[in-house]
Amino acid sequence: MDNKSEIGSLHGKHFFIVEDNLENRVVFQITLIKHGVTMDFERWGRNTMFRLEGTSHVDLIILDLMLKDHISGLDLFDQIRAVPRFAWVPIVAVSAMDPVIGITKTRAKGFNGFIAKPIETHLFPQQLAALMAGQPIWYAGANTVP
Repeated sequence: MDNKSEIGSLHGKHFFIVEDNLENRVVFQITLIKHGVTMDFERWGRNTMFRLEGTSHVDLIILDLMLKDHISGLDLFDQIRAVPRFAWVPIVAVSAMDPVIGITKTRAKGFNGFIAKPIETHLFPQQLAALMAGQPIWYAGANTVP
């Protein structure tokens, strides 16, 4: 990967992030703002479709898989993909779910990638840039799944 061109490709991009953990949202925000990304957050998943459809443009969607109130990022994926304007927006799961299970489930659903939590802040922007360039990312921490 050419880190400079991929990281640079994040500048001016807009991400929609569904994450219920405040600490994770702060880490995402601090990490991505440094690379010129703007973001919208949805905390619980209950209002995801309303909030997402209210955005003018989204370049990438990040979904936590395990949300409160029995809402799953896997279910949200299906709802998002059912809306034509989001049919081709890259969607990545960023989750603390066991990576073996998470990667299997997200691949089967059609996600563009999976990144295990805790994210590695030095790799995260590169991983997201690669996803936006059409490269799938299946990352389980130190054990990357090909």
